[in-house]
Amino acid sequence: MSDVREIINPSTEEAIAEVKALSALETEAAITRSAAAFASWRKVAPGTRAALLRAFAANVLSHNEELAQLEVRNSGHTIGNARWEANNVADVINYYSGSVERLSGRQIPVPGGIDITFKEPVGVVGIIVPWNFPMPIASWGFAPALAAGCTVVLKPAEITPLTAMRIAELAHEVGIPQDVFAVLTGSGRVVGETMVTDPRVKKIVFTGSTEVGVHIQTIAAAQVKPVTLELGGKSANVVLADADLDKAAASAPYSVFDNAGQDCCARSRLLVQESVYDAFMERFEDAVRGVRVEDPRLDSAEMGPLISSSHRKSVESFVDESMVLFRGSCPTGPGYWYPPTVVEVVDPNHRILKEEIFGPVVAVQTFRDEAQAIEMANDSDYGLSGSIWTSNLGRGIRVARGIEAGNLSVNSHSSVRYWTPFGGYKKSGLGRELGPDATDAFCEVKNVFINTEI
Repeated sequence: MSDVREIINPSTEEAIAEVKALSALETEAAITRSAAAFASWRKVAPGTRAALLRAFAANVLSHNEELAQLEVRNSGHTIGNARWEANNVADVINYYSGSVERLSGRQIPVPGGIDITFKEPVGVVGIIVPWNFPMPIASWGFAPALAAGCTVVLKPAEITPLTAMRIAELAHEVGIPQDVFAVLTGSGRVVGETMVTDPRVKKIVFTGSTEVGVHIQTIAAAQVKPVTLELGGKSANVVLADADLDKAAASAPYSVFDNAGQDCCARSRLLVQESVYDAFMERFEDAVRGVRVEDPRLDSAEMGPLISSSHRKSVESFVDESMVLFRGSCPTGPGYWYPPTVVEVVDPNHRILKEEIFGPVVAVQTFRDEAQAIEMANDSDYGLSGSIWTSNLGRGIRVARGIEAGNLSVNSHSSVRYWTPFGGYKKSGLGRELGPDATDAFCEVKNVFINTEI
């Protein structure tokens, strides 16, 4: 029998729902149904599947406010961010609906016959979603998978399942069968582990910690099961002396404090060239103190609470008060609040520079020149994202080419666009999500040679 988990609003610490935690047997039964549904879903005519996905996208868009309000209560996201995230889900589904009718193979010239390739869906896809961005990250997996003709079993994070459950309902409302897109609620130790170990699940897409990603990859390797892993990050925000300091400082808080720093792409290392350090930090302090940390239901809110009491304790464990340069403010009373915090770090081996904090804390360092900036940015086991601020385009390109990271922005803090590939170097992951080729990750390529000389 399944258990029940209480879902907590991180802004108020109040229970807002109870959700079933499925057992291993219930998870296996759902996988059985998904595998059976694959036999018919893969045969749905491309135009019909595309139309279903377009209708799904439209249904999500029409429920934008409902989904956003639900995310605010479940995850503590600010209402402005949550509305964007719900809209992003609709955009991603709509984008991949266009790939269904263009998912084609090739004819390859060969002697003695004709050679053609087919792209065929892999089968049941297991998608394991983290708690920090429950809506968009789910869609980055399920949208291209469904477009490719796969069926999906999706496990949301145990503490933030509500929007995934509602999005699946919106899919079913427009005619996508329940066993084609199923949400399985419960723990990673039970539901997630069952999905990864079941040989009928032909591919795993996981977003979460590097430690869990390694565990998943180890299990999958025994089955030669493909995985896409989007893991941790420790990204650098590099401010060169010729940058527009006003723009760089004004935007820098939102590169790390957005979603209370609970973001794999957060620029939690701020590298500033020595010659402009004082001028930049003066501007940066004003910007940090101006971040509005408040009730996430308010349109004016720019940052909400952390996800849980235990996570707040984890964030606090990183910060030695003697290192704090300045802080912003945050509410008192109920809620898992933590203020935007800026620390200065001298020891290059300090854990605050090496480990993912996943909270609103940024560590500041200085560098002498372009070469040292690149060296310091690369002094990490991770390589997911980062920013470079400079008025010299050539320098921006040189530094971007030198930094070992999968997603870099020059004079911007944007990491994710659904039109472009997303993923990391080193311990930040394996494979790429999003972009025009994402459906290929859910396909096998079959080659067929036809002898024309008989």
